[in-house]
Amino acid sequence: MRVAIAGAGAVGRSIAGELLENGHEVLLIDKAPTAISVERVPQAEWLLADACEITSLDEAALQRCHVVIAATGDDKVNLVVSLLAKTEYGVPRVVARVNNPKNEWLFNESWGVDVAVSTPRLMSALVEEAVSVGDLVRLLRFSHGDANLVELTLPPESALAGTQVGDVAWPEDTSLVTIIRGPRVLTPHGEETLEPGDELLFVAAQAREEQLEDLLSVRRDTPTTG
Repeated sequence: MRVAIAGAGAVGRSIAGELLENGHEVLLIDKAPTAISVERVPQAEWLLADACEITSLDEAALQRCHVVIAATGDDKVNLVVSLLAKTEYGVPRVVARVNNPKNEWLFNESWGVDVAVSTPRLMSALVEEAVSVGDLVRLLRFSHGDANLVELTLPPESALAGTQVGDVAWPEDTSLVTIIRGPRVLTPHGEETLEPGDELLFVAAQAREEQLEDLLSVRRDTPTTG
């Protein structure tokens, strides 16, 4: 898979390194000469150019890319790169970094963004995930279909603890992606039993999130003592 990354700062280089380790072709684009550090990611292609200019993207042969990642520290630049990648070059997958949470509402399909990654939101979500059990945490937003990647840790008192995945009447427009149980990552086949403490990752429509949270966090009836 060929991936172009606009922004060769620490974030862009880190993403490039991960992708290269997984066998992908990577092109790093940056207009600042000081950002062109070929020795830091020698396996990548490098291009000194302004990713907001059509001529630069022509030189980068963006039409050959399967994914474009707009990873600069400037939200305006990331939006322009995303829009050009999608509308002018038909790139199938566009991922954009959101630097200022106030701008997050702009990062949608109208600007060519398929996936918006907000570092502040992700960090706060990880903090919430670390301290909350039974509460739904939104990790990532997908622009198409208004869907999100969400996580919920199954509380011990949940009515679904001990239930097989295939026996659960999940809400519409939700899909259980994986179950994280300690060090294990489990494929959620129908016969897999949900256990207290399981971290459940879903792709879910935003309109279904509350329903999903209610389903997973519902408490068992506890007997009263007289």
